[in-house]
Order: sequence, then structure tokens, then C-alpha cells
Amino acid sequence: MSKGKLEKFAMIKEYQNCVEPTMEEVMKTGLSLKGVWNEKFFKNNNPITVELACGGGEYTVGMAKMYPNRNFIGVDIKGNRIWKGATKAMEQKLTNVGFLRTRIDFISNCFGKNEVDEIWITFPDPQMNKNRRRKRLTNKLFLSRYQQFLKSSGKMRLKSDSKFFYEFTKEIIAEKNLDILFDCDDIYSKYIPQNSDSSLSKELLLKTFYENMWLEKGKTIKYIEYRLDKLKIEEGERLF
Repeated sequence: MSKGKLEKFAMIKEYQNCVEPTMEEVMKTGLSLKGVWNEKFFKNNNPITVELACGGGEYTVGMAKMYPNRNFIGVDIKGNRIWKGATKAMEQKLTNVGFLRTRIDFISNCFGKNEVDEIWITFPDPQMNKNRRRKRLTNKLFLSRYQQFLKSSGKMRLKSDSKFFYEFTKEIIAEKNLDILFDCDDIYSKYIPQNSDSSLSKELLLKTFYENMWLEKGKTIKYIEYRLDKLKIEEGERLF
């Protein structure tokens, strides 16, 4: 491991806007902030948005600037990525941003029931190989975890360049009869030009490192928004 990465890992342990739980916490006892993020971390009662696999935190930081009366938490396991987002948030003096370094497999041990208002997933790895389907962030296994802490009125929000992942997500939504709130398979040609002043357009115009990379390659960007309140998992049901 490079010296630069080690230095960044050491720095995020000292950052006030970063949380790095122990394996004991995320696997057994639960994160100490579970259920009390607003009370103990943000010191307010504003709605919470969680971005999963946040990378360098471009969306988390961008949304926090856009909505100062909301709280945002970026989640990623990569320490150097967390460092980048957390550093940017501190440089911009944003107090409504936090970063959580953990595997998303343990996410339900990090938030309490009804604690989160919406979940963003931006440009996740589509995990296209069948032997990697367990890792797809919108499979039934992960959705059942998110449901444990997302409010019944809360939103799942996916932005992706991957046709495969977008269609996989829609298949799960259809199978479980979940409500779709918004769906567009090409936001830059079919939605944003006609709705440039909408709050959704402004949110969708935020771009991550990966989005810029895919746009340069000519890929279309898909977006879908849906709810989990109708999600029911049957006993013995295959989850991935």
C-alpha cells in the first residue's frame, strides 16, 4: 500500500465528518450512531439522505451544498475515496455532510428504523457476471436491508450508465410490485432539456467522476426512482 493511501487512512480517523466503525460494531453490536445520527452527529432534526458507494463524494457534497437544510451521508469502503469527499466538504465548510467507511453488506447495522429519507446509488459497478449477482446493490438481498432503515415514504434513487443494471433493477421492481415514481432511460435527451428548471434536473445535473467518464464514451444516463414500502420477502425466497 502506498504511503499516500496510508496517510489518508490516518487522516480520516481524525476527521470530524468521518465515521469508521470497527468490525465488531458493524457485524454484531451495531454502530453507536445507529438511530441517533441526527441527535449525536448532525445535532439537528433534518431529513437524511444516504449515498451508497459514494466514491469521491461528488454527489454527497454537491447535494449538501444544494440543500443546506438536509443531512447527507456518503458510504464507501475505500478510504482514499472517503478522504477525498470528506476533505472537499471540510474545505467548503459544509456541516450537513458525513462520511461512513464500511461495507454496504453491513449497512442495516449502521442506521435505525425510519432514520433515512432517501437512498441514492450513483454509477455502481453493475456486477454483470452471474457469480457476482449477490453484489448487485439493487438485488432483493440489499433492498431488504435498506427497507430496515428507509422510511415507508422514502425513495430509492438510482442513476446509472449501465443498461444491464438499469434493466436488472426494473426487473426486481416489477417482480416485487414496487411503485415507480420516476423513470427515464436517457435523462440528457428526454428529461433535462424539457425540464431544466426542475429541482430533479438540478440534482441530476450533478456529475461524478464516473459519469463524466461514461459521457465521454457516448453512453446514455438512466435514472429511476421508486419506493420499498411494498417489498415483501417470502420465507426461503432466493434473494440474489
